[in-house]
Amino acid sequence: MHGDGRRVADGELIGARERLSWPLMIGFGAQHVAAMLSATILVPVTVGLPPATTLLFSGVGTLVFLVITRNRVPGYLGSSFAFMAPLLAAKEHGVAAQLGAVVVAGGILIVFGIAVKALGVRLLESVLPPVVTGGLVLLIGLSMAPYAAGPFQQQPGIAAVTLGVVLLCLVLSRGLLARLAVLAGVVVGWLLAVGTDRIEPAKIDALLTAPWFGFPDFRGPQLLPSVMVLSVPVVLVLVAEMVAHVKAVAAISGQDLDPSIGDALIANGVSTALAGAAGGVGTTAYPANTGLMAATRVLSTAACVMASVFAVVLAFVPKLTALINTLPPGVVGGMSVALFGLIGMTGVRIWSQSDVDLTDPVTLLVAGVAAVAGVGDLTISVWGLELHGVAWGSMLVVVLYPVVRRLRARREKFT
Repeated sequence: MHGDGRRVADGELIGARERLSWPLMIGFGAQHVAAMLSATILVPVTVGLPPATTLLFSGVGTLVFLVITRNRVPGYLGSSFAFMAPLLAAKEHGVAAQLGAVVVAGGILIVFGIAVKALGVRLLESVLPPVVTGGLVLLIGLSMAPYAAGPFQQQPGIAAVTLGVVLLCLVLSRGLLARLAVLAGVVVGWLLAVGTDRIEPAKIDALLTAPWFGFPDFRGPQLLPSVMVLSVPVVLVLVAEMVAHVKAVAAISGQDLDPSIGDALIANGVSTALAGAAGGVGTTAYPANTGLMAATRVLSTAACVMASVFAVVLAFVPKLTALINTLPPGVVGGMSVALFGLIGMTGVRIWSQSDVDLTDPVTLLVAGVAAVAGVGDLTISVWGLELHGVAWGSMLVVVLYPVVRRLRARREKFT
């Protein structure tokens, strides 16, 4: 329990292993649900997989993540956008083949996490120095910009009100209202949309006709080599996203979480494999939820547990899922602009705290090229497989930076 569980001083951090009273933690969990839900449902709907199953294993995967990381790394695992391109490419082979690719990606990620855990932090430091990890965090945050700008533009008035309420609560209020700023913005924006009749009629009809109870649609995987290979590039993105998440949480908390990166990768691999084995999309740490922790300074894993419980319950209650689905795009856009911006700036914070030389042309060039690739969603087909901006940006940061750095050092040695 943090203090008396009810009062928190302005700017005070609630650590990963701390909590406030359970009624308040339920509110913080609801914020995490609001931050992740639309995207978690969007991915399976887009690729043709059952959304309720993905939602269920999003909650289960988060619980697995918290157990394997031993409550040291807060986070929420939602369906990963990195799977969209390969799963769409594999759609003609059927749902079972798509799920096989998800299972394979999870297995590779587990192996990678075990290697990182066995070889230690030194390997990470050599492969992922602060300039690289800061660039990854910045890239992940900024690459989500289109997913914030699109909904914002659909309903700019509601989006502006949602964003305004979040900012006002963060800047002008104190205590718990500031920490529940995102939830307050969502509620106000949602009520405004209801009052101005801006909810889509089809979604209201779906809410009225949805049953109160129903089982998710479970499916089994099939391993097809031609489809399995499509999941390999996804692993790089998942690694980048998870490392960026852990580094961002470390920057917020001021703790060294490098020893937990291996556990975090293993946990995400297990979560992804479980989802693929039952009918869901692979998981990743969500930038929106990371940004939420940065905004509220509430890192309590108890809030993540509450969010995962909500997700599991929602998976079995179609009526509640349909209610959440009425969340207007303007609310999603207003909330996302704030949260994705925060996670992007956390990358800059990592650079600042690590004294990265931002006057170095190598750093500027590699980070700039990667950011443009991510924000512009640079999409290039390689042997029939489309790789998107996050994949290219991550590869540029992780691979190109050390190569260019060594070439420059070699040149200076001989001059």
